[in-house]
Amino acid sequence: MSIASAFNFAISGLTASSRKAEVVSSNIANAMTEGYARRELSIASQTLGGTGGGVRILGVNRIVNQVVQQDLLLMDSAAANTTAKADFYNRLETQIGDPETAGSLSATMSDFESALLTAASMPDSTARLTTAVRAASTVADKLNSISEDLQAARLTADKSIAKQVRTLNETLVQLQEMNRTITTQISIGNDAAGLMDERQSLVNQIAEIVPLRVVQRENNQIALFTTGGAILLDGSAATIGFDGAGVMAPHLTLDSGALSGLTINGYPTSTKDDGPLGGGTLGAAFAVRDELAPEAQSQLDAFARDLMTRFEDPSVDTTLSAGDPGLFTDAGSAFDASTEVGLAGRIRMNAIVDPEQGGSSWHLRDGLMAAAPGAVSDGTILNALSAALTRESAPASGNYGSALRSASGLAAELLSFASSGRQSAELTQGYATARHEALTEMSLADGVDTDYEMQSLLVIEKAYAANAKVVQTIDAMLQELLDI
Repeated sequence: MSIASAFNFAISGLTASSRKAEVVSSNIANAMTEGYARRELSIASQTLGGTGGGVRILGVNRIVNQVVQQDLLLMDSAAANTTAKADFYNRLETQIGDPETAGSLSATMSDFESALLTAASMPDSTARLTTAVRAASTVADKLNSISEDLQAARLTADKSIAKQVRTLNETLVQLQEMNRTITTQISIGNDAAGLMDERQSLVNQIAEIVPLRVVQRENNQIALFTTGGAILLDGSAATIGFDGAGVMAPHLTLDSGALSGLTINGYPTSTKDDGPLGGGTLGAAFAVRDELAPEAQSQLDAFARDLMTRFEDPSVDTTLSAGDPGLFTDAGSAFDASTEVGLAGRIRMNAIVDPEQGGSSWHLRDGLMAAAPGAVSDGTILNALSAALTRESAPASGNYGSALRSASGLAAELLSFASSGRQSAELTQGYATARHEALTEMSLADGVDTDYEMQSLLVIEKAYAANAKVVQTIDAMLQELLDI
């Protein structure tokens, strides 16, 4: 071996050791950096003229477990999706309220029943009649409040959809440009590992919005597909279209055309949670806006209908005629089955019995359509109103089944509907969260191990010292030859 060859070997070894030290230092420095993938220097023996020529650097590799990373992206979406649904049902359950808590729907119904019984026991008491009127008004106010909150949840979901679509579009354009930049940097011999980390962070940002599958393409580019089959990025970025609503009401629906759906590159696509863009927070937001909240509104409206019709029966209040509004009204009118949607938000106490609306509480005792007060000792109608409230009957609408229930029993069933939805969502959420945590641990295990990196640094130090010693020896040999 010539001195020149030995010198070249040593120099290449020094270069490789120096570069390795740089990579290891980067790993240690970024051990706590989220999204950072551990680096390894790839080297190979170099051949010059058929003989060994030292070592050459092939490049810097990002060490990523693609299987774990892909599963983690899917669990990001699943966990976020189930959390959003559980939050909705928890919000609904809180609005309906625990039966033991004052102000809950069941509690207000119980107070109303008690107030009617108390008024019937002493029908000549104006104070007791007024208390019963106030209790009835509180029930109507509670239904209004729950309905308003359901529409607020729908509007919040609609705004969330608009925000998520905006994030999707902006991030997909960034990923498209990042793909091009990475390809360019690698083609001119630069290290693009940092850019790949940044690209992965962008992918992670939208993984909760829609469940993603990442496909590696040539020249270190990536393509993004949803598990529902939508192409988000493959060379060029897709454009997702959506128009947010400024207001929300029970009658505004996707099917009626009053609310916006989704488009991909101008073509309409399903908004179902099992559709092309479902499975993440975007699908959950559509589910809340178009399915979960409307279903809850339907159940609430069915309860309001049952409550109204119990008191519109002329056999309960003999002063009423067919078509007259009873104790509860639809914004002043009698119940109309064709306008049931949103009824819970419009239900009101009949102004005839409400002193605050210019009415008189004695109408509760003597009949809504009575022209003048009757015998103050006559509690017949009050007893009939109380019996109507506790009478068990099957609700005419809603998904309550055919079982017979009192008004309070139906309120308990409404709470059960919300509780069952929450428990089901939380069960799914728990499974998704557990898997997400397990995959996160596996992903972290593939990250930077500082103990291992420090051991590698010691090995690199020895290799650098050995190559430096070769250079020193060659220098000494040359000095001896020059001195001869």
